[in-house]
Order: sequence, then C-alpha cells, then structure tokens
Amino acid sequence: MKLYTHPDCELHQMRGHPERPDRLRAVMQRLSESGLLDDMNVKLAEEISDDMLAMIHPEEYVTAINEAEPKEGVIKVDPDTYMSPGSKRAARLAAGACLQATQDVLSGEEKRVFCAVRPPGHHAEVAAAMGFCLFNNIALAAEYALKDERINRVAIVDFDVHHCNGTVDIFKDRPEVMVCSSFQDNYYPNRYLDYTNEHIINLPMAPGTKGDEWRKRVENEWLPKLEGHKPDLLLISAGFDAHRDDPLAQIEFVEGDYAWVTNQLMALAKNHSEDRIVSTMEGGYNLEALASCVEKHVSRVLGS
Repeated sequence: MKLYTHPDCELHQMRGHPERPDRLRAVMQRLSESGLLDDMNVKLAEEISDDMLAMIHPEEYVTAINEAEPKEGVIKVDPDTYMSPGSKRAARLAAGACLQATQDVLSGEEKRVFCAVRPPGHHAEVAAAMGFCLFNNIALAAEYALKDERINRVAIVDFDVHHCNGTVDIFKDRPEVMVCSSFQDNYYPNRYLDYTNEHIINLPMAPGTKGDEWRKRVENEWLPKLEGHKPDLLLISAGFDAHRDDPLAQIEFVEGDYAWVTNQLMALAKNHSEDRIVSTMEGGYNLEALASCVEKHVSRVLGS
C-alpha cells in the first residue's frame, strides 16, 4: 500500500480555523507511532497541472484560483473558504496526490493508496470553491480514471458528515459514476441534499445518529446499489467528522464504525474492482479523533 502526502499541505492556514495544519500533523504522527508507516510506501505528492485540473474545473475557474492567492494575509473566496500564501500549492498537491494515486492503481503498481493531504475537496463544485475546498480532489481522480479504457464504472463513497455537494454537482448527470454520500441532514452545505438520481445515493442522518443505525442503512441502501453498479474502481472520500467528539456536527460515530465500513468497501473492491482503492482525507476536526479514525481506516485498507 502506498501513501501520498506532502509537508507543504500545511502551508494553507488561517489562524483559528478548524481546517488547520495540525490536522495533517496529527494524522502523520499517529500513523508513525502506530507503526503503519513502516508497512507503507510513503511518497511525496506532486502539484497537479492546470491541464489536469481543467478535466473537471473550467479554465477560467482554475485561473481565478491561481490568481487569488494573497502575497500576505488571508483572503476569503467564499464565506467558509480562504486562501493564504501557500494555499495554491497545498491545494494543487492535494489534487495531485489523488491523481498520482489513481495512476498507480491503474498501472498495477499499487492496489490501494491513501492520500494524507489537505485542504479537502468534496465541496468544490464545477466552478465554485466552498466548504474549505478549492479543487475537487476525488472527482479529479474519477475523471482521470474514466479515460482508461478498462474503467467503465467508478464508485465514490463519501462518509464525511457533510454532504459532498461538489462531487454530486460534477457527476449528477454521469451514471457511470455512482456517488454514495452519508451526512447530517439539514446541515451544511444545504445544496443537493434532496437531489435524486439513480446513481446518486444520499443517506441523510438525523442529529444524534449512532453507528449501529448507520451500519444498517449502509447495508440496506448503499451496498446493494454498489454491488449492482459493479465499479471498476472504488474511490473513498474519507471524512471523519461524524465522530462523536467532532466539534462541527452532531453525529455519534466511533472508530469501530469507520473500521466496519472500510471492511465492507474492501470486500466490494475485491469482488468488482480488482482490489483497486484510492482513499483521500476530507473532514475531521477533533485532532485525537481524526488521528484515531485514520489509523483504523488505513489499517483496514492496508489489510492489517
């Protein structure tokens, strides 16, 4: 198993903001202390090119983000999304990691890859930065994969506590990409929460939902659809902010719930995707909970 990361993903920063460099530091420290890094091929991510970003984002949008980065201080590109000096490099590294990971699994060099990167990406729509996200990292991976003649169907599974509006925006009319998203209902981003299409499987959860209820719904509402889709590649938007200790939501998951869903997805990938999995970090804002959940997730993807 390979892991992509880069210390320059920490350059993107805004004082007091929950999506902070400490998130990546906490994850990498935990993976090191747990010994998991010893069993992984750790590589530095490379910045994605404008041409590759233009697979899903209009050139005008990419140019606008490139030119928006301040030389000093912080600017907001939407009410929840900011840029600081270094944000452009961090975002391009995060997207680049997902692209490289996809290239690795398509080439057969790796079966499973995890991207420990930030900023997250699943709220970034076709031409709009939102929810801490500048570029949609997982959507770029899906679009790139579909250019391979062996990849006809992709599944994106997103268990972040916030709905992946950006991923849905990009693929809402693309039935070859199944998007499964669980999220706290009537909550940010308040877009596409009620969107219905056969290949968009929304799983809204009431505040206070615990893992047992979520597991039953995943078994009943996600897994049969995913089995029917038979994806040639499985992509995971791995957000861990549905944990009971996370400060940004009111869902009650624990580490074991993330281990359980990862096991289900591993079985799906074995049956249909030749074990090909690319997983990338999305949300998670309690540092201890985030690090612990990533450890559980990665250990399962690693097969340990």
